Amino acid sequence: MSLKTILLTGLGFLFLGFAAVGLLLPLWPTTPFVLASVACFSASPRMQGRIMKIPFFREHMENYQCRTGLSRKTVYLSLGWLWGMLLLSMVLLKTVWLTLLLFFIGIAVTGHILCMAKAKGRKTGETE
Repeated sequence: MSLKTILLTGLGFLFLGFAAVGLLLPLWPTTPFVLASVACFSASPRMQGRIMKIPFFREHMENYQCRTGLSRKTVYLSLGWLWGMLLLSMVLLKTVWLTLLLFFIGIAVTGHILCMAKAKGRKTGETE
């Protein structure tokens, strides 16, 4: 195994860890870190294959590569976590300007999730 492969694999695990944090924190992006980790793991096809066996990460990669959008379940789960954690933060902070900031960030992230949810490419079997 070359030094480049070892470094890219280590960096891939770091990005994968950041992506896992994004599952719990509403403002932390998940998809960019998943994409970066898979790009790093491409130096080691065996490692990339193992990561792609994990349904959550496979869904992100396939949705990104095929531009098929997000499933309703993923959208509802993402929006539920986002607003649940934002509301919890708003209640715990009890500061008006931070509450407003979190509210507007929540609106922006909601818009981003809804845009990602729409399919961009053609579905299989469609003709031109």
